[in-house]
Amino acid sequence: MKTTRESDPMAVERPMGTGKDVRFLEGPQSRWAELRRAIRIFEDLIRGFRKLHFVGPCVTVFGSARFPESHAYYELSRRIGAELARVGFTVMTGGGPGIMEAANRGAREAKGRSVGCNIVLPMEQRPNPYLDLFVEFDYFFVRKLMLAKYSYAFVACPGGFGTLDELFEIATLVQTGKIQQFPIVLAGIEYWTPLLDFLRERMLRAGTIDAIDIDRFILSDSPVEIAERIREVGMKQFGLRHAEWRPRWWLFEGLGRLKR
Repeated sequence: MKTTRESDPMAVERPMGTGKDVRFLEGPQSRWAELRRAIRIFEDLIRGFRKLHFVGPCVTVFGSARFPESHAYYELSRRIGAELARVGFTVMTGGGPGIMEAANRGAREAKGRSVGCNIVLPMEQRPNPYLDLFVEFDYFFVRKLMLAKYSYAFVACPGGFGTLDELFEIATLVQTGKIQQFPIVLAGIEYWTPLLDFLRERMLRAGTIDAIDIDRFILSDSPVEIAERIREVGMKQFGLRHAEWRPRWWLFEGLGRLKR
């Protein structure tokens, strides 16, 4: 089965119904098949833990893969990546094109560390060329776990379903106390204001969320402000401090920057 978004100038033809995530979610299978899948999930987890163990405190930048280099949001993300690197954070993204590439590019240009956590998709997503470290995962939920596990803040640049999925998963984890009060930044005032209006006018009024759940979001168009807010929270709330980056190797693992 294939689908094409003919009205979208950036549309691509995508094969559907393939991939390990799809087979995993098809329901109960033989116990032997489920055991083999559990082992593959464990391998995905171990790969992520080994590769990312020494990346140092990260800031994850979410955003669409569809924005070209000429787009204003690409440039915004590039500047955000640069400012985050300048204040000492490793910049982590999904490792693909668009917003992800821009953030990694900004970090590289600012002499910072740049990490990508990619996902294997039916339409191959190649890593962007601005990565110091690249890890590829078979399962979406494992990849999202890694993007959350190693980050002390999250920046959502304009994006689509994937960005919203990642954004609200982090917001839910903070709301329920599963992770600490890490900063959640919405970069792009014009893009995100209608979403915040919806949260206030619909969800807050209906009582499905609390005002604090909206107040947690930091809305800004300023890369400098975003980086400074994150740096301040990281140092004051989580005790991060600047340290010289030194490659460290143990069981063939490496990396590092700010340290706790």
